[in-house]
Amino acid sequence: MGAVEFLLTATLAYFFWRKKLYIRFRAMGVYLLLRVVSSPVQLILYTGYQTTHSLNWYMAYFLVFWGTYIASAVLLFFVCVEVFRSALAALPGLMKFGVVIFRWAALVSLIVTFSTVPFAHRGILVIPDIAYGLMRSVSILELCLLGFLCICMNALRLSARDMAFGLSFGFGMMAANDFVHASLISRSASLTEPLQVVYEAMILVVLGVWTTYCAAPVPATQPIVMPANSTIYRWNEIASALGHTGTQVAVQHSNSFFLTDVEKVVDKVLNRNLKGHESEV
Repeated sequence: MGAVEFLLTATLAYFFWRKKLYIRFRAMGVYLLLRVVSSPVQLILYTGYQTTHSLNWYMAYFLVFWGTYIASAVLLFFVCVEVFRSALAALPGLMKFGVVIFRWAALVSLIVTFSTVPFAHRGILVIPDIAYGLMRSVSILELCLLGFLCICMNALRLSARDMAFGLSFGFGMMAANDFVHASLISRSASLTEPLQVVYEAMILVVLGVWTTYCAAPVPATQPIVMPANSTIYRWNEIASALGHTGTQVAVQHSNSFFLTDVEKVVDKVLNRNLKGHESEV
């Protein structure tokens, strides 16, 4: 199944580059490149350790595996931002406001990850705890992004055939798969256990879905038309106004009472009308 995963990832990367989707999703292109390069390296190191049971082989596999895991968590955050930007490209105000929220979510995730890591493990053994914490935060973000797109598809005029939704759907499936796998299996489980097979099978399904999205013809881009009184359009206008100072107006407090000013205005209007009538006579 690991060999099939590598072949599917390589096929996906081929269609991804052939359709030039890396221009639209740069972080996703780097993520696929990382998976294509790291998979055979990890397989070689793991096979070498299983054959020799050498500590050097194990340390090399340990560092490559968890280094790739942490790099994947970082890249997946940027992939979520790219998917969000692509889905809200027609609403620049909401897009910019949402990107700010993503940055704050990343900061909070880092704080929560490093503040909740149990430092009972010292030295190099703390790396898996940090990696799991980062990936857990990114998985929550992926599920939230998928839920947002599912709820707002009609308002955003987003098609289910769009690559942005396909990527979000796949990462949402992977995140749910990770949470179920982490809650039902121990770290010392064998790679041949049935739950491990189900976990790997779900990854193959996601890679197959992404490959289908990339291989399918790209739907024609159509202009998004929405009524001016739509709620999401008003939200976009409000979000666009946030952060812009605009024209500054100096406001001074008047010493006179408001009703006094009103009376003066009324008197001027009456005097002007009286003068007009006298001139006519």
